[in-house]
Amino acid sequence: MAGDHQGDGVPAPVLDGADLKIAVVCARWNSQITIRLLDGVRRGLNEAGVAEDSIELDWVPGAFELPLAAKTWALSGRVDAVVALGCVIRGETTHYESVAGECASGIQQAQLDTGVPIAFGALTVENLEQALARSQDAGGHNVGEDGAKVAVEMANLVRRVRSH
Repeated sequence: MAGDHQGDGVPAPVLDGADLKIAVVCARWNSQITIRLLDGVRRGLNEAGVAEDSIELDWVPGAFELPLAAKTWALSGRVDAVVALGCVIRGETTHYESVAGECASGIQQAQLDTGVPIAFGALTVENLEQALARSQDAGGHNVGEDGAKVAVEMANLVRRVRSH
């Protein structure tokens, strides 16, 4: 069975990214948060052994554009996984529900359509305080860092399953 087992019987993830190529698509909207998420992705990919020159970065206007950018990278055949980063903060209108929901379902549909893992690193939060709490510096909680680990683990799983 793949991965070492942790004390609770759940297999530990395989986080060896030494030969993986990862694309990151990052929203410019709420960049004070998405830059922090991007820092987390870089930390996570570095910890997993993904070489700096094996990381492609593209910026998009906002979270609504993440699914198309992620799907385009996934279809390129040039990457093993994609990490999508964005931040949608609830406001006074229903705009939040539209953007957050379409971003999430679009990313899910893109990975199902392409068979390429796309890690969901888009925050959907009530306020700036919650966004800051989910995009902390090294040693704290950072959804970007989590997304990097998800991308590496899922890229390895897909590669392993397809090779047998």
